[in-house]
Amino acid sequence: MLVTIFHNPRCSKSRQTLELLVKQGIKPILNEYLISPPTAEKIKEILRKLGYAPRDLMRKKEDAYIEHNLDNQTLSDDYLIDFMIKHPILIERPIVLANEKAAIGRPPEKVLEIL
Repeated sequence: MLVTIFHNPRCSKSRQTLELLVKQGIKPILNEYLISPPTAEKIKEILRKLGYAPRDLMRKKEDAYIEHNLDNQTLSDDYLIDFMIKHPILIERPIVLANEKAAIGRPPEKVLEIL
């Protein structure tokens, strides 16, 4: 089974989710998204698999979210996606992709639902 984790090694939930996957005998593909942000197409795929709108995938307490008024409802989905690519710290973490599904590891056990 191919499993990918969009991972931030500085995030405790991300580390816990990775550890949980490894304990399940899974060696996931690590995507350190702060170093290598996902493309717009990949974000759209993740959104579709999660059933989310772009803003649902954003960390609303991050300074960039507040400073750039990203809660403005007139901003388009494409604008928000482009902003996430330019400021990947805004992307909620960790995201796990497996079996044509996606889950956010908050709590980490949530990812077990898609394995």
